[in-house]
Amino acid sequence: MDAAYRTMVMDRIMHKTERMLEQIGDRSPHVAREDGVYDDLPHWWWTSGFWPGILWLMHDMTGSDAYRQAAWDWDARIEHWFSRYPLELHHDVGFQFLPTAVIKHQLTGDQEALRIGLRSADFMAGRFNSAGGFIRAWNGDHIGWAIIDCMMNLPLLFWASRESGDPRYKHIAVRHADTILKNAVREDGSVAHILSFNAETGEFIEQLGGQGYGPDSAWSRGNAWGLYGFAIAYRNTGDQRYLDASKRIAHHFIAALPDDAVPHWDFRVEQPEEEERDSSAGAIAASGLIEIAEHVPHAQKRIYQAAAERILTSLTERYATWDQPEHQAILLQGTGHKPAGENINVSLIYGDYYYIEAMAKLNGWSRRIF
Repeated sequence: MDAAYRTMVMDRIMHKTERMLEQIGDRSPHVAREDGVYDDLPHWWWTSGFWPGILWLMHDMTGSDAYRQAAWDWDARIEHWFSRYPLELHHDVGFQFLPTAVIKHQLTGDQEALRIGLRSADFMAGRFNSAGGFIRAWNGDHIGWAIIDCMMNLPLLFWASRESGDPRYKHIAVRHADTILKNAVREDGSVAHILSFNAETGEFIEQLGGQGYGPDSAWSRGNAWGLYGFAIAYRNTGDQRYLDASKRIAHHFIAALPDDAVPHWDFRVEQPEEEERDSSAGAIAASGLIEIAEHVPHAQKRIYQAAAERILTSLTERYATWDQPEHQAILLQGTGHKPAGENINVSLIYGDYYYIEAMAKLNGWSRRIF
């Protein structure tokens, strides 16, 4: 992918997001179906940070005040749910406040954004199970469950440690990463989605399939979360074990890709040629592969950079909506939760976010929130 191609794609993204700004407005999108119209979910939903995250990223890339104005009060909108219905929020406050309060504070120095970001880190830290060394995933009955997705929420705790000077946030993040590394990352580099623990004793019980094909399968988006999440943990700690884990997951991911480099929703389905793709998993993994490339010796960089560019090129040329101006998303053929029959062959806002993030990195964007 040469410089001219990267610039061309970023130009397309700028034109598309300008249109999205008009089309989506104040809605909180998650899924766009066949009609190409993004839905509007409550702000407590776990994906509520990705649309404002796109706005802040595009403001940072372009300097356009229109993006800044549209993104400005999203952190306050989401924080509102701490007081109103706090049980609707869970470990995914990282996905919600890193691309809102944290980047807002980084870009503007806004002190209210700092307060909100630290409040969300406190909430996340409060979900830590010290006996098992994990951050509880969801609310409800499964109080002993942790999931691979949370590796992507840990940057909120690392950031809070730096901003507050309190190392306890980082301690929790490291304990959780160690637990996930021990119990979720398999020898072959595949990753489990859900880990079940005895919440009282902390004893590990089993791996669960979750959104994957089965307990022993390799749900592609979960593998992308792990690939990227451990690379971030390395960036924040310098612990070589995390970079090695990220690389191991990356090698499995790359080896399992089909010919067009966009993954099926699970790498271990029985007949993959008959199964749906997940463009969001490809976008997440591409951004994570670029992260790995920033931390390995020069001789290794091309392995991860080339894989990221191969995925992004395919997403750009085969899975995007450039010729559909009324479509409110960028990427097609995302898969949300196949085992539950939910959000299959749709557009997903987090797929759009990570696609833009990855392309922005290739075009020189140096800020890091995830």
